[in-house]
Amino acid sequence: MPINITMPALSPTMEEGNLAKWLVKEGDHVAPGDVIAEIETDKATMEVEAVDEGTVAKLVVPAGTEGVKVNAVIAILAGEGEDAGAAAKSDGGAAPKAEAPKADPAKAEPAPVANGHAGGERVFASPLARRIAKDAGVDVSALAGSGPHGRVVKADVEAAIASGGAKAAPAAKAPAGAPAGAPAPAPKPMSDDQVLKLFAEGSYELVPHDNMRKTIARRLVEAKSTIPHFYLTLDCELDALLALRTQLNAAAPMRKTEKGEVPAYKLSVNDMVIKAMAMALMAVPDANASWTENAMVKHKHADVGVAVSIPGGLITPIIRHADEKTLSVISNEMKDLASRARGRKLKPEEYQGGTTAVSNLGMFGVKDFAAVINPPHATILAVGAGEERAIVKKGEIKIATIMSVTLSTDHRAVDGALGAELLGAFKRMIENPMGMLV
Repeated sequence: MPINITMPALSPTMEEGNLAKWLVKEGDHVAPGDVIAEIETDKATMEVEAVDEGTVAKLVVPAGTEGVKVNAVIAILAGEGEDAGAAAKSDGGAAPKAEAPKADPAKAEPAPVANGHAGGERVFASPLARRIAKDAGVDVSALAGSGPHGRVVKADVEAAIASGGAKAAPAAKAPAGAPAGAPAPAPKPMSDDQVLKLFAEGSYELVPHDNMRKTIARRLVEAKSTIPHFYLTLDCELDALLALRTQLNAAAPMRKTEKGEVPAYKLSVNDMVIKAMAMALMAVPDANASWTENAMVKHKHADVGVAVSIPGGLITPIIRHADEKTLSVISNEMKDLASRARGRKLKPEEYQGGTTAVSNLGMFGVKDFAAVINPPHATILAVGAGEERAIVKKGEIKIATIMSVTLSTDHRAVDGALGAELLGAFKRMIENPMGMLV
């Protein structure tokens, strides 16, 4: 019997992915554990291994296909002794045949016609074309399809977007019989067509969003529209921490590598910030929480996500149990995670979850900023640059290296006083860094 290979769910939240590359071809024999394809998600490119043994009878989904739904059949294997040609013609029992619709004939598949319409109403378009059109605010019924039988395909939608001539989908009318005085619906953002009309033709180029940028946009809108943020800022003196960092790096043992002897670790200020934040959460356990509608999630360890900039966006790999790890372990683990993040090689469990996050823009000279909370976290710490400033101590003006930090807090889970307590504990760790060594 033919064996279906389906699009795997590479994370609990994955709904679709891009089939980037096939590493096998039709007629190849595969065994369990053989790498057969590369799948792109919004965060990473991951290899897919065969689960069953057989001969590749048919590659159902071509390489480069975007938006392949989880559990959709992407290839068919012929089992031992089975004719590959016959298997290729079979659906492998992928899905039961749908019954003919009885009560809602509008859901029937429209007949293909040259202009992409059926009966003057329904549009004949590929699922990918519909999804791109919906994201871009394009009315597919206004497009002439170039696919088989006038089917609107991805290229038609992208051409309409690039030309600036796409017709925006009409806004839905208010429901009939709405009570007088009912609040008006929330205003919708400008459509792509409306935005592009504001710029002179030929003065720009369009760069389509990839899955990562779409996911970032969706999660930021979710965070700012559902989480009641408030912000707490204070300054930390860094001189003691910088002196300890220099001392610890100088004491690092040497290890042999292919490039010769190198220090076993090289601590950064960010490594020490991660450790300080983890220890602060353990000192103020009520702030180490996540909000759900039915209960407060109280975490037993501090799993600190760290924002890493990568081409096209950012990702937040997580240092698990950072409260229990030494500075050298955190430093080396962070370097490995950041390197693999930039190559989009992280596994979902390496960037999903966590109990808080750190976003550091100090290396860019940013003095202070407020970061957006990354659900399900209740806090995120924004770290600015360490710089020499004049401060007053015991009535005298002194020069000290100061770092401004801002804690963004979910007010549902962490109240003002609790947030201030957490930030105070972080400040004590930074200004008395020897406490991070015990």
